[in-house]
Amino acid sequence: MPGLEDQLAISALMQAWALARDTGDWGKLRATAHPGAAMTTTWFDGRFEDFVESCEASFAKGSHSQHFLGGTAAEIRGERALAQTRMSINLRSRLDGVEVDAVCSGRFFDRVEKREGVWRIARRSVIYEKDRIDPVDPNAKISLDPELLARFPEGYRHLAYLQTKNGAHVNPNLPTARGEALEKLVAEAKAWLAA
Repeated sequence: MPGLEDQLAISALMQAWALARDTGDWGKLRATAHPGAAMTTTWFDGRFEDFVESCEASFAKGSHSQHFLGGTAAEIRGERALAQTRMSINLRSRLDGVEVDAVCSGRFFDRVEKREGVWRIARRSVIYEKDRIDPVDPNAKISLDPELLARFPEGYRHLAYLQTKNGAHVNPNLPTARGEALEKLVAEAKAWLAA
């Protein structure tokens, strides 16, 4: 029976990921994932090591985001766990010359493994639930292209819109609060946990 110690270690791992990611502590960020780990977000799908390198490059160019975390709940079976963490991504950027904030709320959905006594991420996915975009200056006006906005699902369409306008290639088929992509993600993760 998994104990409180494992729950706390997994929760601390999630906090460490967010702080390292947002402060540019790339060594500590790398230490949150096992070798061969994978990561899927709006703008990235691949090896965790490549994700860190991409973050490092964009951070050096002045791109900054913040990840605010709520509680973490982990379903632990032996040396494997599924961890879900409430989160909010906050991204400040420019949209057609106007400084804007995009905010997206959802859950980090992690496959976590304990190897040699240490819990680390084996695969991170994100479930996007709701988002918005606002000009930083309340007197400024932004105008969104409805056709581009409609390419992305409710849950992360405004974040995806901003990222697309700034040159990112955003996956339009990621898990949201409900639907086929979410069902597939959960089914695959539960099969992994049971294996």
